[in-house]
Amino acid sequence: MVILTPGKWRQSIHICRQQIHDTSVKATMNLQETIAKALLLPFSLIYGLGVNLRNFFYQTKMLKSVTFDVPVISVGNLSVGGAGKTPHIEYLIELLQPYINVATLSRGYKRKTKGFLLVNTTHTAEEVGDEPLQYKRKYPDVFVTVSENRALGIPRLMMMNADTQVILLDDAFQHRAVTPGLNILLTEYSRLYTDDFLLPVGRLREWPSAAGRADIIIVTKCPSLISTEDREKVRSRIHPEKHQHLFFTYYDYPRKPYNIFDSRYAIELNEKLDVLMVSGIARADYLVDWLNTKVNSVRLLEYADHHFFSASDIGHIEKVFNSIESDNKVIITTEKDAVRFQLHFDYISRQKIPVYALPAKVSFHFNEADSFNDHIKHFLMEFRA
Repeated sequence: MVILTPGKWRQSIHICRQQIHDTSVKATMNLQETIAKALLLPFSLIYGLGVNLRNFFYQTKMLKSVTFDVPVISVGNLSVGGAGKTPHIEYLIELLQPYINVATLSRGYKRKTKGFLLVNTTHTAEEVGDEPLQYKRKYPDVFVTVSENRALGIPRLMMMNADTQVILLDDAFQHRAVTPGLNILLTEYSRLYTDDFLLPVGRLREWPSAAGRADIIIVTKCPSLISTEDREKVRSRIHPEKHQHLFFTYYDYPRKPYNIFDSRYAIELNEKLDVLMVSGIARADYLVDWLNTKVNSVRLLEYADHHFFSASDIGHIEKVFNSIESDNKVIITTEKDAVRFQLHFDYISRQKIPVYALPAKVSFHFNEADSFNDHIKHFLMEFRA
């Protein structure tokens, strides 16, 4: 028989009250979310009707989709942001660049310029977009371009670099004006497109059935360890068609974080290090979870995807960093964020704020990297103009 003292009774009552409060708050939030989705549903259906009409026009050839006499590989997703397109484009660059001339074409999201541009290492993220600039600085020999209109951008690219042997289209799954030779669709492990809904209720830019256009589907941002049973559960939810190949990838971080202004200087992650993680990418939880296994503490400071840091932002980041009571602390960000941090090179250097970028690398589960690589190589070898 357990006898509770008055102190234990009070503690138990407090815990019960807290649990009831938390449950009530959660129920209220769920109800509010349900009501919001119900109110937004008509807008999603109208949006979906517009998407259906556009796709119908392409299917009936009322709208023309062009093909090119150069291999074109598209990497995209059905949802808005966060599926991991940039690391997968980099995987393809590293796979192909040693053997053939690779070019990339992106729209240059959130850039302040217009039209077709050839990206060089002296550009800023504001001029060409953060992802294209990241590609160019990491792979200087790759022909990196931006254009809002891919159908017009590809001919311009080929005119400037006729030796191009493959073009990687970044975030072009919905860009029906170009028919790629190989269509790669990405979907997050924790946010499969099959469990989502159209904007604005959900995050989808097209109905899930649009996935039928994909030749390869990659489930991204998987846990570092997943079982074959987990794989089959995901496979059954996606239910790929006979012509589609399904792969599972996760992020690895084999390289040390390096100083964003001088990559020769890197740091070792260790259990005594305190980190301020600054993120302007969609959903940084995957990286934060990984960092938490390597360092003493992680504090996350999040901004919107592709956010251009203002002088005020940099001042706030510095203030938060200085408030961390530690003699062993750094700021860590992603490589994509790093190119936007570089707009404030003078101030960060003058204040000696230690900002380091952590490179992400794509790895394949179930030893299927060779199989994926073979699919890419087979497409290129069998390509006929």
